[in-house]
Amino acid sequence: MRLVASLAGLIIAGCASEAKIEVAARPAVVERAVPAVSASIETYAGEVRARHESRLGFRIGGKILERRVDAGARVKRGDVLATLEPQDLVLQVEAARAAVAAANADASLAKAELDRHAELLARRYISQALYDARANAFEAAQARLTQARSQLAVAQNQADYTALRADADGVVTAVLAEAGQVVAAGTPVVGLAHDGEREVLISVPEQRIASFKVGAPVQVEVWANDNARFPGLVREIAAEADPRTRTYDLRVALDDAQAPVKLGMTARVYLAAPGGPATLLLPLSALHEKGGQPAVWVLDRKTREVSLRAVELAGFREDGLALRGGVDASDWVVTAGVHTLVEGQAVRPIDRANRPIEP
Repeated sequence: MRLVASLAGLIIAGCASEAKIEVAARPAVVERAVPAVSASIETYAGEVRARHESRLGFRIGGKILERRVDAGARVKRGDVLATLEPQDLVLQVEAARAAVAAANADASLAKAELDRHAELLARRYISQALYDARANAFEAAQARLTQARSQLAVAQNQADYTALRADADGVVTAVLAEAGQVVAAGTPVVGLAHDGEREVLISVPEQRIASFKVGAPVQVEVWANDNARFPGLVREIAAEADPRTRTYDLRVALDDAQAPVKLGMTARVYLAAPGGPATLLLPLSALHEKGGQPAVWVLDRKTREVSLRAVELAGFREDGLALRGGVDASDWVVTAGVHTLVEGQAVRPIDRANRPIEP
């Protein structure tokens, strides 16, 4: 009897140990559903761009002497980006200064002649016509002096144009010319993305462009930032299609000024066709079933236990599972290993980066 009782005790202890192992908390990847505007959301790939971009070029032609920046360099307004060889322009300035000196001498002589003829006219030694001729000569000399001074100012300005300066704070995005290259006035030399607002540029097919309006809300997903999403607005729709691709450029302004995006990052823009019902978006891996109906595992953050909750599907998309009901945007849903869970099981919730989710 004692042997039987001992065996029974060991069996009960073993069962209790197995039960404890079954309910022991294990890691579970969870995330919140992302609000979506419509079940008929369309996805477009785009690139992060600056709201304001400049293609900077010299205002005069010449041979590039030096390029002082590379792509990716940060610059301040007024910084010199490149320079032209200045020899010809220095000579033009010297010639203009000489012309001013000559015109000034002519004007001084004409003024002295006019003063002398004024005295002679007062004594009636000369005619009024001769005095008027000297007065006209003096006015012409003054005009030539003004012209020479203006030409000197132009020459000095052109000498200053040998330095290509940044017109705003920003980042150099492209270098389009090199030292030694001869460029015409206005030829782009450096591309500059201004600091400030960032936006995403996408291309929309012509058969879909009529569905989108300026100011429409969208969601922007940044691939390089763990697929984080930020709100945005359609800021601009091109009035004319690209002649090569037959698509319209659409610019989406990021609504969150603190969005951690960098120029050139790849992003997805989720645009919703108007009029659709509100939905939530979850990864496809979160889908389970309850009594033959779609369901998801929802985490109770206080007890750290999961429960299976039926949901209403709005549709399947390439970027996830669209839900019309059953969960809220504040619910934490298990998105990995859903077929190994049991009702009321305690879990240790973590995000996709293996970071614990605090209660």
